[in-house]
Amino acid sequence: MDSMLQVFIICLFLGAVVGFFAGLLGIGGGLIIVPALLYILPSVGISVTQLTHVAIATSLASIILTSMSSATAHHKRGNVPWHLFKPIMPGIVVGSLASAFVSEQISSDNLQQTFAIFVVLMAIQMAFPLKVKTGDDMPKFAMLFMVSVLIALIAGLMGIGGGVLLVPFLSYCGLQMRQAVGFSSVTGMFIAISGTIGYVIAGFDAPNLPPGALGFIYLPALGGIIISSILCAPLGVKAASTWPTPVLRKIFACLLVVVGLKLLLS
Repeated sequence: MDSMLQVFIICLFLGAVVGFFAGLLGIGGGLIIVPALLYILPSVGISVTQLTHVAIATSLASIILTSMSSATAHHKRGNVPWHLFKPIMPGIVVGSLASAFVSEQISSDNLQQTFAIFVVLMAIQMAFPLKVKTGDDMPKFAMLFMVSVLIALIAGLMGIGGGVLLVPFLSYCGLQMRQAVGFSSVTGMFIAISGTIGYVIAGFDAPNLPPGALGFIYLPALGGIIISSILCAPLGVKAASTWPTPVLRKIFACLLVVVGLKLLLS
C-alpha cells in the first residue's frame, strides 16, 4: 500500500480516538495527536530533524474546524465575552504566528522533550485539577496583551488550542467559568488559524519534506484526523452522560504520563 494512503487510513483511526475522547473528557486533541504522529510520520520519509515540527504543525491545523464548531456553539449560548476581544486577540495572533518561527530555531529533539514535559504536566493537572482562586479585577490592556502572547506562543509550540492555559487565567481574573471556556474556544480557533499559517510559511522552503506537505503541515494525516474526529466527537459527548468520566479522566491522565515519559526518554 502506498505510504501516503497508509498514513491517511491510520489517521482516520487516530482522529476517531481523538474525537471520541475530546467529546467524552473535554480534552484538546493535541496531547493525543502529536505523540501518535511522532510514530506514524517517519513511514512517509519525514526526517527526524523535521518530525516534531510537522507533528505539532499538523496537530495545530486539525484544531481549526473543531475549535470553530465549539466557538459557534458558545457564541449562540451567549458564553463569549466579546469585550475581551480587543485587548486579548492581538496578542493571541502575534503569539501563535510567532510560535512557528520560534519552533524553527529549536531542534526537533529539544522540541520533543519540551512537549513531553508539557504532556506530563497537563496529565497531572487533568488527574488533580487545581482550584483557581477567583480574583476581583481584570488586568490592564498591556498585561492582557503580554499574557495572551505568552499563552498563544506556548500553545503554538505545543500544537494545542491553549484552553488549558487561558481558562485558568481568565477564571483567576474573575470571569465566570462558562465565559472563560467560551472565550477560550474563540481564541483556540485563532491560535489554530494563525499558527497554521505561520507553520505553512515557516516550512515553505524546508528541505526534504515529502509530497503531500504544505509547509510543515502534512495534508494526508490532517485530512484523516479531521474527517473522523468530527464524526466521532458526538459519540464521546453521548457517552459522557453514562460513562464514569472522572475515573476515565484519571486513567487517561496516567496513560499520558507514560506517553510523556517515553517521549522524554526516547
